[in-house]
Formats: sequence, structure tokens, C-alpha cells
Amino acid sequence: MEKYDTRIDAYIAKSAEFAKPILNHLRELIHSASPKITETVKWGMPFFEYKGPVCHIAAFKQHCAFGFWKAGRLKDPHKVLQEEEGSGAGSFGRIISLSDLPSDEILLEYIHEMIALNESGVKEAPVKKAAAPKAVVEEPAYLTSLLDKHPDAKANFEKFSPSQKREYLEWIVEAKTDATRQKRLDTAIEWISEGKTRHWKYK
Repeated sequence: MEKYDTRIDAYIAKSAEFAKPILNHLRELIHSASPKITETVKWGMPFFEYKGPVCHIAAFKQHCAFGFWKAGRLKDPHKVLQEEEGSGAGSFGRIISLSDLPSDEILLEYIHEMIALNESGVKEAPVKKAAAPKAVVEEPAYLTSLLDKHPDAKANFEKFSPSQKREYLEWIVEAKTDATRQKRLDTAIEWISEGKTRHWKYK
């Protein structure tokens, strides 16, 4: 796994202007914590790993998110974690600017702690298994912009049920390459303009 992943360069480049300095700053800060951290993409978001996931960053239409993987293992001595499962807001709430984050020193402290936890193999205490709720998939800015350019598609998309929207969003954000994502976007706009759901062929 490479230390830097070109897919994350592309992800940041496609993000809204307000998000780029936030994502770039967090990316470099995470790498500064340890030269052993590598990058990858999971569920359409940039992830940073060392002997397992450490944290992730994400950009949405009007906010960014920065979250720790299994944040419940962190001691949180500064009482800054505010993760809400499935909220899409990460471990520090909705981030509009860098001022919404704790200091770099605090962030580095938490990153180092998560690295140490991964290195030691410490895991959360086992809990009774329950059906995992589906994570919130927010509409990426590039899809919103594209829908704005196609009024018919936008009108139909807004009429779709939450599950119908989710099927399209998951399909698009989980594309592994830019070329695949673009092809899916083109197909989605065509189908949505015709009022078709993601799995219309099977209905």
C-alpha cells in the first residue's frame, strides 16, 4: 500500500473550494504523525492506515468530516470527541473551517494514541451482535453540481424515496476509479432524467 494515494488527490481536487484547505491540512497532519501511515479509499472516502484503519476524512456539500476508526477506544482526555454514529459528521462534528477543529497538537496526540492501539492489537470489548445500521451516504458536491445542470434529473431525484436515492449514491461514491465514477454519473443522469430508479431493470 502506497503512503500517498492518487485517488485521494483526485478526491480533494473534486471537493468544494471551502473543503480543499481543510482536507489538505488534515492529510498532511496525519502523515506527520508517523511515516508508517499509508492511504487508501474505503466507502468512497480517504482512509489512513497503520496496522488497521486509524482515521478518515471526507467532504460533503456544506461540511467536512474527520473521524477516528473505532473512536470509542480513545481516552479523549480533552473531551473533544463528539461522534454520532451514522451522522456523517465524524469525530468532531461538522467542519466548515479549520477553526472548527481542536489544535494540531491535540489531533496529533489522538492520532498517536490510535496508532499505538493498532500496534498493540487492543480491541473494543466484545458486544452482543446486532444488525448494523446502514451508514449515512451524503450526496457528494460533484453530483449536486451535475444535477443542477439537468433540471429534469434533479426534479426526479428529489422525488425518489431515501432508499432509492441511497442506491444511486452508493453506486456512484463506491466507484474505484475516476473513469468508472464518470461513467456511472453519466448513466445515472440519463436514468434519473427518465424517472428510473437504480435497479429499474430488475423491477
